[in-house]
Amino acid sequence: MKEPRIVGISGNARRPSKTRALVCTVAERIAQRHGFTVDLFDLVDLGPSVETTREEASKETTRVLEAIEGADALIVGTPVYKGAYAGLLKHLFDLIDPLALKDRPVLLTAVGGGQRHSLIIEHHLRPLFGFFEALTIPTGVYASEQDVADGKVSDTAINARIDHAVDQLGVIIRTEAFRAA
Repeated sequence: MKEPRIVGISGNARRPSKTRALVCTVAERIAQRHGFTVDLFDLVDLGPSVETTREEASKETTRVLEAIEGADALIVGTPVYKGAYAGLLKHLFDLIDPLALKDRPVLLTAVGGGQRHSLIIEHHLRPLFGFFEALTIPTGVYASEQDVADGKVSDTAINARIDHAVDQLGVIIRTEAFRAA
């Protein structure tokens, strides 16, 4: 099996970022548990706004869009703003070809101010990737801001959930059906 190309997208608008810490933790676990490497991109690196159309996209935005479209699997993380994902993250995915992510495994993550935002994965992110006909991993990973400290996920239950989601992603990547796709 060829080395899968996994791309992590962190929808953070500033650094340091708890969202990036969560996406990095997931990427590290994928490396530890399955030997896969992850290319990470932060939304903050694309500047204060993402271009309106694909044709207007900067070189950096084009590089990120091509990485997303060329990935074998994605890790997507977003901070929660007013009960929803980051608007600029959504806009980035608005520039993705609607067929580019069909059947692509996507592990969903989010960081919010408290448990009241924990359904963002089910109510916002899954429908977004459902539009693309992507294969979202059954286990999403949500963390509250207090669960991430000094760039690390500190909560035992969330770390166990990360391990479970990473193992689900690993199984999907290794299946014969996925390899043939």
